[in-house]
Amino acid sequence: MEAVEASKAELAQEGVPFNRAIPIGIMIEVPAAAIMADRFAKVVDFFSIGTNDLVQYTMAADRMNTKVMHMNNSLEPAVLRLINNVIQAAVAERIQVGMCGEMAGQPMAIPLLLGMGLQKFSVSGSSVLATRKLISRIDRRESQELLKVVLELDDPEGIKACVEKWYESRQ
Repeated sequence: MEAVEASKAELAQEGVPFNRAIPIGIMIEVPAAAIMADRFAKVVDFFSIGTNDLVQYTMAADRMNTKVMHMNNSLEPAVLRLINNVIQAAVAERIQVGMCGEMAGQPMAIPLLLGMGLQKFSVSGSSVLATRKLISRIDRRESQELLKVVLELDDPEGIKACVEKWYESRQ
């Protein structure tokens, strides 16, 4: 924050107009940032969770390496717990939290993210309509109940099966 304040002072000194109340946020893309989210939430206005990198670094599995890419799974319990930690830290400090990356548009992840309290989903243009439609059909209280069950599971296959069963029960 010191760098931001120094930049503001420099702009003011030079007479350059700027928004003095510009929102300051951070990307959460590494496990260390996700673990420290409660501290960061006290000094920023918003979080954006970058799931492509967060999943890759959490699972130590390069998503472009065919030998380990199968381990790069956003439904891994460790990944879900980290993301939940970030979202809960944002909720506790009443700051905005959004998500970019492939996970934000994954039907298996969307009810879990809603249950966590995710506020903004940034998805590819081709996924916008399907994601909006899906979000509009999910009751947040029901997704919170699903999340409670999922956070007790220890494997991504069990999580996927649980979410699939949840979807089936709503059709």
